[in-house]
Amino acid sequence: CGELCLPCEPPCPQPWANACNELCVTSCEDSRAVISPPPVVLTFPGPILSSCPQESVVGS
Repeated sequence: CGELCLPCEPPCPQPWANACNELCVTSCEDSRAVISPPPVVLTFPGPILSSCPQESVVGS
């Protein structure tokens, strides 16, 4: 095993993180649950979803 190791082809990228700079935020409708007896209506706020229209990559 006296051979030298050759770099991988293509060369492996260095660790880096890239995120988009345009944020799109949307919220979903609230959820409701009816509990009885006695009748009670609970409202749970819908989740807020964040996404980016561009590609986001996290590498190591």
